[in-house]
Amino acid sequence: MKLLFDENLSPSLVHRLADLFPDSAHVHHLGLGQADDATISAFARDHDYIVVTKDADFRALRLTFGSRASRVAWIRSGNGSTKMIESILRSRALALEALAYDETGIIDIL
Repeated sequence: MKLLFDENLSPSLVHRLADLFPDSAHVHHLGLGQADDATISAFARDHDYIVVTKDADFRALRLTFGSRASRVAWIRSGNGSTKMIESILRSRALALEALAYDETGIIDIL
């Protein structure tokens, strides 16, 4: 499973979580740093990424368009350090893996 970190998250998460999610990327590394949410969502869907974001818009895209939008891990923990985000994602690794098979395609990470 691959994660695609949105621009509101640190690019360093790609390397910090490489042991669990080795094929992950950050939108900036893929030339999508200035892309709109719909473009990022379509890219993620087409390339089997789960978008990891703090942006509720990706959740709304999934709710509106279903499987035509990417799967989304919506981090709702508020402001926090990159280390804290890493820790949260590590603690939810199994839930993130299960998201690949979940029809809703959304996981709220608190």
